[in-house]
Amino acid sequence: MTRKRFYNLVHTDPLQGGFGIFLDGRPVRTRMGNVLCAPNRAIADEIVREWSAQTDEILPDTMPFTQILNTRIDRVAAGRKAMTEAILKYLDTDLICYPAPDPEDLHELQKKEWSRFTEWFAGAFGHPLSITTALRAVAQPETVKNSVRSRVEALDDDTFTILQWVTAIAGSIVMALSFTEGAFGANEILSARFVEEDYKERLYNADVHGRDPMLETVRSQMETDLAAAQRYIAFLART
Repeated sequence: MTRKRFYNLVHTDPLQGGFGIFLDGRPVRTRMGNVLCAPNRAIADEIVREWSAQTDEILPDTMPFTQILNTRIDRVAAGRKAMTEAILKYLDTDLICYPAPDPEDLHELQKKEWSRFTEWFAGAFGHPLSITTALRAVAQPETVKNSVRSRVEALDDDTFTILQWVTAIAGSIVMALSFTEGAFGANEILSARFVEEDYKERLYNADVHGRDPMLETVRSQMETDLAAAQRYIAFLART
């Protein structure tokens, strides 16, 4: 949903708890009416850049930092417990725990892309993940679930917001955890997320016959969102 640009000047000023974003001197508010207050100046400056870059219409898809902060303020602050339960459910359906049994070359590609995440997880959490090629879902051991829950619950709200965002994008809480902890970046997540789609495009010679435009749109938006999430995580470390 878009709307016409209604402001001229954008700036940031300190507020209690962070830095507010102001349009012609008035504070930007979230969808639920809360003041949009960034945790530090680096993130606030990036949000100012997003609002300043809008032309005749305001395009939310071009403002990922604004969307991330909106989510943290409106949803995470009030509903983190429910959101935690929702993303923990990904453990039993995690993308990287379900490689295709065949064809063999796809299986090997998935193994190559996904094994680095499963190996990272085993080292970081002290427990291996259960992997299956069967259609039936596999339940991860309680030791795994308890370890992940403890790690997730210990995150600050901003990092948790990125975690749940990347989990939904990747279809994998394991990849999202590795991302928030700096083990892998946006490019590795994107490559792992689209390994099957990339395999099919090579199989059907998409370079010659053309790529699926809908898939290209989805991938482009995910690439933008993951790059923004990576930068947001990096900006959190700034004072």
